[in-house]
Amino acid sequence: MAKLKDIAERVGVSISTVSRVMKNDANRSVSDETRRKIWETAEALGYTATRPSKTKKQEPTHAFRIGCVVAMPQNKYNNPYFSVILEGIEKTLADAGMRLEFVSSIEKHADIENLKSLVKENRVDGMLVVERIDGEAYQWIKANVRTVVGVDIADNDIPMISYDRAAAAKEAVAYLIGQGHRSIAYIGGAEFHDDFRGERRYRGYRSAMEEAGLTVDDDWVIDVKWDVSLSYELTKKAFETSGRAPTAIFAASDMMAIAAMRAATERGLRIPQDIAFFGVDNIEISEFTSPPLSTIHVPKLEMGMFAAKLLLDYMEHQYAIPVKMIIPYKMMLRHSTNGKPARP
Repeated sequence: MAKLKDIAERVGVSISTVSRVMKNDANRSVSDETRRKIWETAEALGYTATRPSKTKKQEPTHAFRIGCVVAMPQNKYNNPYFSVILEGIEKTLADAGMRLEFVSSIEKHADIENLKSLVKENRVDGMLVVERIDGEAYQWIKANVRTVVGVDIADNDIPMISYDRAAAAKEAVAYLIGQGHRSIAYIGGAEFHDDFRGERRYRGYRSAMEEAGLTVDDDWVIDVKWDVSLSYELTKKAFETSGRAPTAIFAASDMMAIAAMRAATERGLRIPQDIAFFGVDNIEISEFTSPPLSTIHVPKLEMGMFAAKLLLDYMEHQYAIPVKMIIPYKMMLRHSTNGKPARP
């Protein structure tokens, strides 16, 4: 009898993708073409499963033209955080019979002019702004696009989807403190061009440390500028030069945590016996690191889906005030912190 593995190998997708299609799981998007290939292969191999009946998608009241700008450098679709948000946006728009006209990012001033051209050429009715972008570009968007919805940006004038970054970081660090850690390092980056120590996850970290009466060691507060290579290099350097190692590291993203974990293991430190690690985002690979990484699950897919739905609702004039939607996060305790409940 054929197995999911056989179908996955024949189609060239992961076993988890085949499983989602077989279960008709709509929480993660799979293209219609891939679904078709999976079902045809399953039937050819004699795999027994009930193929879901086709349902006609609801036609939108209006077809809107929608653009998106993402606060990150190139290769946006390969980023394990932003790519899932974009997946949620595109899934919701596709369900409504629409699509993104473009996805843009801003690295240099010329990109601002390119964004303006994209908005004009595509005659967009609405824009999704994913995290904070260049101020000039943002103000131009607000002045020239009828409806704007933000994902995790601070602007009381527009609708916004977010999660509480400061509270999430504080809860993670409080957990480490509850596990008995008193020397906890921080790895992260600045929000746009602001002060590194003004970023919300750092504020949550510092708040937890201060409430516990613990000292923040400046040698172990490391600005890696959201760069994976810098996270590895600067953590490695801190181990070599500080003369003292923390017993735990809280990183403002899983990618930063994973890079720092490599620096620790190369130092001969055991995780979590000698040093614990806690990240943020719950990207897919965090469950498969060695050991698996404790992290904050950020509902990335849902944030994208709700942002797109909110944008469509506003363009349909269903709301008159800028709604703020805070999505709950969740602690994911794994072996990098022993995966045990905090001490009372």
